[in-house]
Amino acid sequence: MNGLPTNLKQIALFLERLPGIGEKTANRLAFYLLRLPEADLKNFAEHLVNLKSKTKLCKKCLNLTENEICLICEDNKRNEEIVTVVEDVIDLLSFETGKIYEGVYHVLHGKIDPLNHIGPEDIYVNQLFARLKKANHVKEVILATNPDMEGEATAMYIRNKLNEIKKETGFDFKITRLGYGLPMGANLEYADYMTLRKAIENRNDY
Repeated sequence: MNGLPTNLKQIALFLERLPGIGEKTANRLAFYLLRLPEADLKNFAEHLVNLKSKTKLCKKCLNLTENEICLICEDNKRNEEIVTVVEDVIDLLSFETGKIYEGVYHVLHGKIDPLNHIGPEDIYVNQLFARLKKANHVKEVILATNPDMEGEATAMYIRNKLNEIKKETGFDFKITRLGYGLPMGANLEYADYMTLRKAIENRNDY
């Protein structure tokens, strides 16, 4: 990298800091940016400069937005009786990509992880509780945190708190957890014990 101009070298070094980007890929991306038409590069640079200042958290669900309320919460066709709790916006996008869900969301922006000193106060879980205390129209809360140790701990914490809210408010809503298990086409010999356990727990009549 010593032979690169300083400006190009700095861009490559920055790109190398991105997740999953190594030195060679960072260099290729830097050269790709250099070859872009100047108008495209300026447009990209403008969006990059405004990324932080223009990106906000939705006041309802904490999804990313440029307005006070995100497009999902603004959509009057969404079923507000069902709230799915996800760890991050990336998880929300997975649901939206497949168009398999018509409810609304709550984004935690993290998960409870005691080993890394992340507790409930470090994620947006109290905002969920405050939201549900006022929402007597909610019929179901789906806990869609990831099926790892931290995700399970987060789901259990939320479930316990939601049961307290149900007793406190008298609101009658279901608390459900995403079903996890073997994907289609999977072979049992390659499945780990946690996947098999979830497959057993979530078995259906046949």
